[in-house]
Amino acid sequence: MRKFHGEKLVVATHNEGKLEEVRALFANKSVKILSSKSLDLPEPKETEDTFIGNARIKAHSASKITNLPALADDSGITIDALNGSPGVYTADWAETPAGRDFFVAMEKTYRALEEKSAPYPRKAQFRCTLVLAWPDGHDEVFEGTLDGQVVWPPRGLDGHGYDPIFQPEGYSITCGEMSFEDKNRISHRSVAFKKLARACFD
Repeated sequence: MRKFHGEKLVVATHNEGKLEEVRALFANKSVKILSSKSLDLPEPKETEDTFIGNARIKAHSASKITNLPALADDSGITIDALNGSPGVYTADWAETPAGRDFFVAMEKTYRALEEKSAPYPRKAQFRCTLVLAWPDGHDEVFEGTLDGQVVWPPRGLDGHGYDPIFQPEGYSITCGEMSFEDKNRISHRSVAFKKLARACFD
């Protein structure tokens, strides 16, 4: 397992919500966080059909261009009754002619579950794969999962993506109703990040 020894880390995302979460997770580390958006890096095409594959594309692209270590996340929601969909296509379900709209994605998800008369609880998982890549091509991979269920109607204005319809196991509220700090303690991204921190930063 390779340790991180640099002073700067590129977070390969243009998503402000994800960047905010990653910055919070790195709050007690002495690492300067840069982002693909702040560096005006291109967004590579995500051509793989796995979270690991797409995270690798993003991490290695950013690392190669900047000659710095880069961290990429590929994440999404998998729903048992939909055979794991939307999965790696989670963000694609939010695409509209005017850009991404996750309320559209949540409605699409609900309609798909209703069409299948999916039984309750409608079990689902938030999944996150982190890839930390170095300019020499080496990478380390870490995965995190948050189990829960899909609920309807959406509840809560906080969070992003599918948070308002995802109720974590053991909770009576959705991720959209949680405070940023509470969600960060249990999220799929924080689970993966803790593994990354222990392996590469501690």
